[in-house]
Amino acid sequence: MKSFVFILLTFFSITFSYSQEDLLDILEEETTKKVPSEIENSIFKGTRILNGHSVKNRKDKELEFIISHRFGRINLGFDELFGLDQSNIRFAFEYGLNDNITLGIGRSSYEKTYDSFIKYSLFHQKSGENSFPLAISLFGSVAVKTLKDYPPTDKRSFAESLSYVGQVLIARKINSGLSLQLTPTYIHRNTVKIAEDPHDIFALGFGSRVKLSNRVSFNSEYFHSFNESVSINARNSLAIGFDIETGGHVFQLILSNSITMIEKSFIAETTGNFFGGDIHFGFNISRTF
Repeated sequence: MKSFVFILLTFFSITFSYSQEDLLDILEEETTKKVPSEIENSIFKGTRILNGHSVKNRKDKELEFIISHRFGRINLGFDELFGLDQSNIRFAFEYGLNDNITLGIGRSSYEKTYDSFIKYSLFHQKSGENSFPLAISLFGSVAVKTLKDYPPTDKRSFAESLSYVGQVLIARKINSGLSLQLTPTYIHRNTVKIAEDPHDIFALGFGSRVKLSNRVSFNSEYFHSFNESVSINARNSLAIGFDIETGGHVFQLILSNSITMIEKSFIAETTGNFFGGDIHFGFNISRTF
């Protein structure tokens, strides 16, 4: 009987010892297991911060229709209904060629301008394994002005009416309530008004998004130009506004000293003084299919 009890106790001791080792191995494996990479997709809600592009791209085979309005200056007073009697409008389509490439075309009533662009997500902000702290996209656009505001003796060719924009969009979601973006920008205009105006313009953009609720955020945007057109007394573009998400729509309400909605115009050709009352009320509304 004593031998049986001894054998039984020995068996249970060995079993417990192996079980304990197995449990420790499992715990060690769980603690050393790598967390899968997770892409941060909600740095900005829409493809625009306000006037300028954000790092966000359309998803694969996703089509977005965007209507943008900018009204006249608020300081025009009651006679012009604080700018609402005047209007500049842009219609545009954006299409996700895949999750990383977006193509877009648009037409603005301002200077009867047609524009097209491509935006490519170079890096995504990621957490977990192979984490990366920033989202980086490359943006390029070409625009052609078709308004015939030149003298008949100085008719522009198609090439002379072209302008080009290149941007690097660098963004980070700091936390659940704050996102920031830095946008180095290069603009080239084939034709300028006077010889003193630069053909090449370099600018740096700053953008932010502050989350107010699950569907509403406060956005701000500023572009500092390092060489400006002297013929029009150009000023830096400043905008503040709100993102309102409603299902398949992202609705943006905007106050800006820029009346235009494409990069070559609002960065290089803004003339209004925001703090002098030259503020344009506007909105962007988009529908995703």
